[in-house]
Amino acid sequence: MGDAAMTLAPCPPMGWNSWDCFGTTVTEDEVLANARIMAERLLPSGWDTVVVDIAWYDPTARSHGYNAGALLSLDAHGRQLPAPNRFPSAADGAGFGPLAAQVHALGLRFGLHIMRGIPRLAVERNLPVLGTPYTARDIADLTRVCAWNPDNYGLNHDHPGAQAYYDGQVAQFASWGVDFIKADDMQAPYYADEIEAYARAIERSGREIVLSLSPGTHLSTEHVAHLRRHAQMWRISDDLWDRWEDVHAQFARLARWAPFQQEGGWADADMLPLGRIGIRAERGEPRDSRLTRDEQRTLLTLWAMGRSPFMLGGDLPSTDPGTLDILATPALREVLADSTANRELLREPMDGGELIVWSARSTRSDRVYAAVFWTGDEAHEAQVPLASILGTGHGTISLADLWGGASSPVRVRDGALVASVAPHGVAWAALDPVR
Repeated sequence: MGDAAMTLAPCPPMGWNSWDCFGTTVTEDEVLANARIMAERLLPSGWDTVVVDIAWYDPTARSHGYNAGALLSLDAHGRQLPAPNRFPSAADGAGFGPLAAQVHALGLRFGLHIMRGIPRLAVERNLPVLGTPYTARDIADLTRVCAWNPDNYGLNHDHPGAQAYYDGQVAQFASWGVDFIKADDMQAPYYADEIEAYARAIERSGREIVLSLSPGTHLSTEHVAHLRRHAQMWRISDDLWDRWEDVHAQFARLARWAPFQQEGGWADADMLPLGRIGIRAERGEPRDSRLTRDEQRTLLTLWAMGRSPFMLGGDLPSTDPGTLDILATPALREVLADSTANRELLREPMDGGELIVWSARSTRSDRVYAAVFWTGDEAHEAQVPLASILGTGHGTISLADLWGGASSPVRVRDGALVASVAPHGVAWAALDPVR
């Protein structure tokens, strides 16, 4: 795909994904309800992508797990079709075309999730591979199966029919108007041939489609050059949920990957478990996010400073207005889309927690962004010399508090950035030179 792929994701994508709140069970009405709220409340702040996650082709999908041996909705060539009992507009072979059209009419992009490989049901039925003399049994690799999902067999990419299957699958997605594909079971273990084959299928489809790879369990930065050539997003962790320990673990990962973030290719710290989540999910009961408001601001600030894609996991229609207001904070899009030199400057263990400082520079002005995080369970009086952020010899600066005070207001005093940082909280500021 080469450098042309960079035009697909010039900045980290921002959107909503059905996984956290609905697991395998999301319906057409629920997708549209979330799309409408996104268009109304969040599109002006850069949120523009709606993704239907796993098992949209399973008519019997249920909460808390997957159905082994399910009679998946497939076409005559073994390609997945939306289950019409959950997506009524997909009836009579229409696929996701009508739903994608409704999402596009709201000014949004439409995406879907797909598993690596070919459905076991297609192999059992020995369905023909579109445009070839081969069948599903010819191209299946029964040894390269997913460890956690029972739907598919792997593909034997030494056989030409394997690429033809992906070509046909993605061509159908393109005909539906798909703009974003989350391809799962690609990186743990790292299937270089699968990633290349899927990227090739997207290129052959003739449609510009962002490719996001999952999961990110133990993903090494050694793969970054290969990832940049073939995808626009790649996960760097296993699933993240609404637990402080999950958020805390991403500090080290994003610090490791931040130097590699660049236009067209983004390390993805996973979904944002914010708002009303767990409605019919794989994990947990119906609930509002268990992260405190300060932990939520920490998560969002860290993702922005690390330039990770933003994918919301909560059900937007039942999410509280306060959370929607936080998600619409202008600084999030400003830093995510228009910053550079994003990096961790300092990580200092102290009594009761760690003081972690990040900085980034605006691509549009001389503005510098600074985030002062505190991981401890009690509030911390932080004082970071401006020289540690701006370098020695900096001039006079003015300060803007990017969270508007919140519970960790930040100010400048005696040549230092000073804040009383809340437990698991962040003080976030923009520093502008005074001319």
